Amino acid sequence: MTINGAFRFGLLGGLGVLTALLIGSALTTLATVITYVGFAFFLALGLDPIVRALEARKVPRPLAILIVVLAVIGLFVGFVFAIAPVIVEQTTNLYNSVLAFLTSYHSLGEMITAIQAVIPPSTLDLQATIDAIIAFLSDPANLANIGGGVLSVGAGFASALLGAFLTLMLTIYLVISLPAIKRAGYTLVPASKRENFIHIADQVVEAIGKYVIGQGSQGLANGVLSFLAMSLLGAKYPALFALIAMMFSLLPLVGTVTGSIIIVATQWLVDPTHPNTTLWVAIYYLVYMQIEAYVIGPMIMNRAVKVPGVLVIIAALAGGALMGVLGAIVAIPCAASALIILRQVVVPAQELR
Repeated sequence: MTINGAFRFGLLGGLGVLTALLIGSALTTLATVITYVGFAFFLALGLDPIVRALEARKVPRPLAILIVVLAVIGLFVGFVFAIAPVIVEQTTNLYNSVLAFLTSYHSLGEMITAIQAVIPPSTLDLQATIDAIIAFLSDPANLANIGGGVLSVGAGFASALLGAFLTLMLTIYLVISLPAIKRAGYTLVPASKRENFIHIADQVVEAIGKYVIGQGSQGLANGVLSFLAMSLLGAKYPALFALIAMMFSLLPLVGTVTGSIIIVATQWLVDPTHPNTTLWVAIYYLVYMQIEAYVIGPMIMNRAVKVPGVLVIIAALAGGALMGVLGAIVAIPCAASALIILRQVVVPAQELR
């Protein structure tokens, strides 16, 4: 290779590296937008089976889409204007209850002594922990960091609300235009392979749709049953804890367990004078978790996505590590889609070799 040839080769290689870095930077900048679009598409695939079910009952598709869109908007608006005020009120009451608990003692030393009577110092040395917190807050540099953290939390909350609104709008648009998007995607496949591709793609869409409906139904059931159980048991703030139970139940594998622990621990904190109520709440969640683990969960996984238990665990862990909570939610239907492609494309191709 001549010097000029080597120079041209190196120059082209450098331009290739710069192009790759530029593309990577663009994808990083657009990561949030891509996440919104991907999650909205995921939700649209979950709503599409409902539209098709209405079509099967002789409802015209435009009317079926209108019904589903109005139902989604109604749920969103109903949550904001009906449930949100109750949640805000009960959150405020929860804050006041925790504050009253912390100020019910005449001195900090009295409160520490009372807590250490329940939790031994060998497990948690409360005095040492408080001393460390005071030392941390006494440093002006840490106070500046805390102030910046508070502003970050506020900005994050506003961004989450905007993201929820954008996702809702994108979901509605994708539900309306999903058939056109699918037809356009199918035209990109060679005509000789299009029929088989459409057959596999329809199975993938159906699996994702069933999973979204099943997981949403599981979360709704957990929230409703939690509200009824805690109302009957006389527990504090049933609406707030029902919302927590519903949201955590949407997370695969560990969501229900995590939410249950948070609810039971908080219930004991806000109502320590009635330990029997906390005990009954804990018993309820133990029973419910068994039902969800052995009845509801397997029904969703086996009928909707048909993913082996080991792959469910691996997919959820990998999705959570890559994309956080959203990754954990979408990882299981993605694994189901990969299995469908593996069984109907890769395995038959290997058999023909």
